Amino acid sequence: MPYTSEDAMSSEIISRIENAGVIAVLEIDELKHAVPVARALLAGGVDSIELTLRTPVAMDAAKAIINEVPEIMLGLGTVLNTDQVKIAASSGVAFAVAPGCNPRVIAAAKEHGLPFAPGIASPTDIEIAVESGCRVLKYFPAEASGGLNYLNTIAGPYKYLGLKFIPLGGLSSANANSYLDSPMVIALGGSWLAKREMIHSENWDLITSNAMEIRKIIDKTRK
Repeated sequence: MPYTSEDAMSSEIISRIENAGVIAVLEIDELKHAVPVARALLAGGVDSIELTLRTPVAMDAAKAIINEVPEIMLGLGTVLNTDQVKIAASSGVAFAVAPGCNPRVIAAAKEHGLPFAPGIASPTDIEIAVESGCRVLKYFPAEASGGLNYLNTIAGPYKYLGLKFIPLGGLSSANANSYLDSPMVIALGGSWLAKREMIHSENWDLITSNAMEIRKIIDKTRK
């Protein structure tokens, strides 16, 4: 089944995510770090971020990145309820994702016009997502669930639907190639690029270096 206008993500956002190849997953505790970490990632060639809603400053951090680093395609992560969907939809972010597959959250995202990818870890999750109009799915936790072999197994019956996955959890530059080689994988979730401790210590050079490393891997794999 091809992507349609009824999908939970527009073809434009899908294309941007695919072109990015990786989405840096961030947890920001201090507002002052929002813009510097976004700029550090951008300097290394990573222009897509999932900012998780796990800290009190997350929404202010999102606004700062949108306003000061407009080159970044910013999404919100850990969107767990309909109230967070409303906040995300009014914030100006490009998309939102969740660790799980909650039909109410998916429905709210569609109602508010928020491009959305639910999390899946089983065939049941996939069927709930597909029934709700989703074709881009977050595969979480990827490595702990069984990695690419497990994804190939559970996604097999649904390949004719043209589903695309964003694996997150346990990924790194060491195993990125295998995931990127899969036609099912639209982009990687890069939680290792700017770990919480790197942000706390303001190690912007390391974050830029990590971004450059994965950018080279993506470009080489997908050339």
